[in-house]
Amino acid sequence: MPHLGLEQEISLNVRWFWWLLAYVSLGLGIIGIVVPGLPTVPFILLSAFAAARGSEKLRTWLASHQTFGPMIRDWESNGSVSRRAKWAATITMVLSGALMWLVSPKWWMAAVGCGVMLVVGTWLWMRPE
Repeated sequence: MPHLGLEQEISLNVRWFWWLLAYVSLGLGIIGIVVPGLPTVPFILLSAFAAARGSEKLRTWLASHQTFGPMIRDWESNGSVSRRAKWAATITMVLSGALMWLVSPKWWMAAVGCGVMLVVGTWLWMRPE
């Protein structure tokens, strides 16, 4: 096997980092579909971002995916999020917040989680549609 130069090795390592981040983010996004409190959309967008740098095959698949493709294209074209996605995220965060208040061993744990979701929800609704 030929020895790669230092610059080529770094480039290969960076590409592997992006590839790994893309697939891990995609996995977390898919898990987030069924796990309350774990977001889906940010992980899918992160996956698309990382795939553009580490896996053209995954990037193409995500961009042409029936469910994920439109949100990725909207985000990349003008940073927008559909009204439907905003409502889905808001309802999920409200349900997750209620669940946290019911099961958190300490009140401040639920309060921190709800505070983070409030900030994310506010930011989300400020995005264009």
